[in-house]
Amino acid sequence: MGICFSIEEHKHFSLSDSNSNPKTAGNDESDARTTPLGSGSMNIKELREGAGYSNVDIFTYQELRLATKHFRPDFILGEGGFGVVYKGVIDDSVRTGYKSTEVAIKELNREGFQGDREWLTEVNYLGQFSHPNLVKLIGYCCEDEHRLLVYEFMASGSLEKHLFRRAGSTLNWSKRMKIALHAARGLAFLHGAERPIIYRDFKTSNILLDADFNAKLSDFGLAKDGPMGDQTHVSTRVMGTYGYAAPEYVMTGHLTARSDVYGFGVVLLELLIGRKSLDKSRPSREHNLVEWARPLLNHNKKLLKILDPKIEGQYSSKAAAKVAHLAYQCLSQNPKGRPLMSQVVEILEDFQSKAANEEDQILQSGGSSITIYEVPKGNDTPT
Repeated sequence: MGICFSIEEHKHFSLSDSNSNPKTAGNDESDARTTPLGSGSMNIKELREGAGYSNVDIFTYQELRLATKHFRPDFILGEGGFGVVYKGVIDDSVRTGYKSTEVAIKELNREGFQGDREWLTEVNYLGQFSHPNLVKLIGYCCEDEHRLLVYEFMASGSLEKHLFRRAGSTLNWSKRMKIALHAARGLAFLHGAERPIIYRDFKTSNILLDADFNAKLSDFGLAKDGPMGDQTHVSTRVMGTYGYAAPEYVMTGHLTARSDVYGFGVVLLELLIGRKSLDKSRPSREHNLVEWARPLLNHNKKLLKILDPKIEGQYSSKAAAKVAHLAYQCLSQNPKGRPLMSQVVEILEDFQSKAANEEDQILQSGGSSITIYEVPKGNDTPT
């Protein structure tokens, strides 16, 4: 549920705090037990005493034990740095009058690298914000030493699973573009909040898919309030996942919304090429996907040779070039050279709209029912 990762290739990292200019940067020194995030946020004491959020339920530990059949091992969906995620059902037998609901229950591992701070961050952000492309937080448990989060159940699991880990699973081109657009909308919503929210850990394992392959962002433990007013950035301990973090953030600790744009570019590249951001099983020059592939993205012939062979024939060279150019821009070494996520959404929406119009024209002309991105044989020769 957005928390599984390979220690070798997708390792979370935390470096020492960066020096910051107090006139242009915020800091990351608040204590999760006493200082909430943002003006509408709550601390653990308030959450424990039942203040909560009106749209989020507060569960007892016993209720969540019942929902998971006492945390049965065969109910485990995944595990990672936070702890273990279980599938559960909350119904009338768990809480009187509750409509039967499938859920994912994430239990904090008290010995893990994430703790109260990350747990509180998730409750505060998902308790305050709702969007079709953010995973819905149904409730939480903050009882004694127990820290659990209850989410809507995402039936198709993570994007990472479908791209890299599920044998026989192939996401076609149109699904990949749909997922990219949905994920972009989720990020754009966060960046467009009254005080911008920087997600800080955008990657395939944190993008979850429902039964219809609608994509939603999950795992907000590393999210952080962005710069306000005359601030150009916030300065913070460098945290995230190798292979996805923006280079300037890794080097300086300076965090902006465009740091997330870089991570989006990495995921878009993974969707195009079908390879992990870091893969040491590849030849040495191809270990780092961005370093290897980005120089090829604006060269049509070279691009078509490196695209995921699983989706060959499902797109036109023109469509592939447009998406590749967007990835190229998002992966700029210069943060100012990257588009805003709102601009990314506009580009992808326009792309989808034109593709849908092309499909309508094909159907109206009585053409064969090819996919909207398919390359007609004998046509559209790469240049």
